[in-house]
Amino acid sequence: MAEESAAKPFYSALILAFVCSLLVAGAAVGLRPRQEANRLQDQKKNILYAAGLYEEGRSVEELFTPIETRIVELATGRYMPEDQINPLSYKQLKAALTESAGHPLDSKVDIAGIRRLEKYSLVYLVKKDEQLIQIVLPVRGKGLWSTMYAYVAIDGDLSTVRGVSFYEHGETPGLGGEIENRRWEDGWQGKKLYTPDGEMALKVVKGKVSETGDQALYQIDGLSGATLTAKGVSNLLEFWFGDHGFKPYFTQLQKKDNPNG
Repeated sequence: MAEESAAKPFYSALILAFVCSLLVAGAAVGLRPRQEANRLQDQKKNILYAAGLYEEGRSVEELFTPIETRIVELATGRYMPEDQINPLSYKQLKAALTESAGHPLDSKVDIAGIRRLEKYSLVYLVKKDEQLIQIVLPVRGKGLWSTMYAYVAIDGDLSTVRGVSFYEHGETPGLGGEIENRRWEDGWQGKKLYTPDGEMALKVVKGKVSETGDQALYQIDGLSGATLTAKGVSNLLEFWFGDHGFKPYFTQLQKKDNPNG
């Protein structure tokens, strides 16, 4: 009886742990659709922020109506047919980790520190009267402590920045974490990605950008006390708007006989 009594609390705890694990697992499965819906809602909100289209108090779904979601093959810059890859179900970050839809990057190429690159990227087209007025593009790159994720909106001229929204990172609050400060992000508006010769030139500088001078168009205010985070932002810009990122896509869009339509 003594042995049976001593074991009873152990078995009770075991049963309780088992029941709790079932409840937690059930809750996780049950909440997954809601969590996915919230994730997509937040994603759309950040795309709207970057494009300058977000309006407080209005439905995100309504505001997102003029935005068309497509998939681009990064190497060629061509749109992928939706019957081959559905943009609504495509998981870009997961694709980068697969052998079929991603590949490792050579260290000399990987200035953004992302290690692997997906073959296809989502792009978000903002149109008015069937005219492409801006494109919102997903970018990412290594900062000081984390990978920084953002959307960058580019004008129809394929060089002028309309806006940016950094939506996920693990940088130091008050320092590198200021990349998500809307006042700092507003300073991106009107900046140029490329020089007239087509060279990628936009970068974050140390300190404030001079209000005069030819280089001001290609410079973004620095982040006080966050040199490595700022360098990471410059690196991700150089990578994603270079030959291994969206530059082939921009080249396709600039062709008179553009097959992208």
